[in-house]
Amino acid sequence: MTIFKHEIKQQKVALLIWSISIGLLVAMCVLMYPDMKSQMGGVNEMFSSMGNFTQAFGMDELNFGTLIGYYGVEGGNMLGIGGAFFAAIIGISVLMKEEKERTAEFLLTHPVSRKRVITEKLLATFAIIIIMNVIVFLFSVISILMIDEKIFWKELILFHVAYLLMQFEINGICFGISAFLRKSGMGIGIGIAGFMYLINIVANISEDAKALKYITPFGYTESSDIINNVKINTDYLIPGMIVMVLGIIIAYIKYNKKDIAS
Repeated sequence: MTIFKHEIKQQKVALLIWSISIGLLVAMCVLMYPDMKSQMGGVNEMFSSMGNFTQAFGMDELNFGTLIGYYGVEGGNMLGIGGAFFAAIIGISVLMKEEKERTAEFLLTHPVSRKRVITEKLLATFAIIIIMNVIVFLFSVISILMIDEKIFWKELILFHVAYLLMQFEINGICFGISAFLRKSGMGIGIGIAGFMYLINIVANISEDAKALKYITPFGYTESSDIINNVKINTDYLIPGMIVMVLGIIIAYIKYNKKDIAS
């Protein structure tokens, strides 16, 4: 597992920066809750009168005056956008960087198959995403304990698992695209993550666009669905996992046939 370890070692600085940044943002939101709690009645009334804005972010189906409802919106936005961007950047860069950095010749002249290179790199991206999510989860739990609130364990765990799976899907899509690239694709990765987030907002606002939920990984991370139903919506999750697998399969096929520049 030399390649696996090397990939994680290479990404350790980025991993720490992204993990601590997202974790601190989520923790700051939680720590602000006690000061905002007394004002939540007015906030709920304000949001209820904002029409499409509340629907766009799922706030029309959550009680913003409770920690769980507040966390679902604020924590979801921080982890959703930050986590998606991080997963996209990791996935889009992992296969093409050998050509970009001119290290492909050194790597592929070793007694290691391309299939093994792909597998270890893929596992490394998943491991990096898992580590990031564990760190953010710890930040969340510690911050909730600091404000002396009861931890809603089942909903909290489901919430974070949904976002972990969303990041896996975006990583899988970008991993497949990475096999086709020879130069930097960071903009492409961030663009994909941002586009998926935008699609979900459109689907939340318009009933006619509801079908878009099946093609965006943010469809099964809706805080209102997870908190109110205490489960992840498998109608949207299953197509998402299929898309992730297809992205990975495409990466294997393309990278094994690719004429790699050294």
